[in-house]
Amino acid sequence: MSLKLTIPTALRKITGNADVVEVQSGTVQEIIGQLDRSYSGFLSRVCEDDGKLRRFINIYVNGEDIRFLENLSTRVPEGSELSIILAIAGG
Repeated sequence: MSLKLTIPTALRKITGNADVVEVQSGTVQEIIGQLDRSYSGFLSRVCEDDGKLRRFINIYVNGEDIRFLENLSTRVPEGSELSIILAIAGG
């Protein structure tokens, strides 16, 4: 089954300016892989070369940070809310 993912403004260039995309439920890693197959370059924008989530990318499943769950192995069941939030640094 699929779920809808809101794409942050800074990543919309990759998705052809789509603000919401539909993905199949699975693990966060599988979903990022789906997005990269559909929108080349998505993976490199959210993950480091070693496959870990970039420091300033936060992903939430039903409001919970995946870093406190099973990280990229966190399951995103059908009907869940999946959010990608870009952290803003500065002072």
